[in-house]
Amino acid sequence: MSRPIRVLVAKIGLDGHDRGAKVIATALRDAGMEVIYTGLRQTPEMVVQAALQEDVDVIGVSILSGAHLTVFPKLKQLLDQQGMNDVLITGGGIIPEEDIEKLAELGIGKLFTPGSNTQDIADYIRNWVDQNRKL
Repeated sequence: MSRPIRVLVAKIGLDGHDRGAKVIATALRDAGMEVIYTGLRQTPEMVVQAALQEDVDVIGVSILSGAHLTVFPKLKQLLDQQGMNDVLITGGGIIPEEDIEKLAELGIGKLFTPGSNTQDIADYIRNWVDQNRKL
């Protein structure tokens, strides 16, 4: 029997607005996933350490601060250094479409903007994990 998908939901940097992260965490939990929420003001290093310790399949970053072009690449770099290149990095927040495209070129998964349907987010994660991870 396979285990539930494990998702780490993170808020990186000084962004103190976590309502969206909590909504997503609840929606993913309600969709049958195991969710670990890191809380506010995490560093990329702290998030990768938690992901390693919790053996997660997915890291979802909520970012509203405008630091997405710094945070997501740093997170990917740190995961790659740990040999965790099979962990999905996804997330959402206030991210311009052209930046979403740049991040996708770097290997960041689909990013969701405000108003995204939580079922679409859960479906995306479930499909990605089904295709890329062995549970």
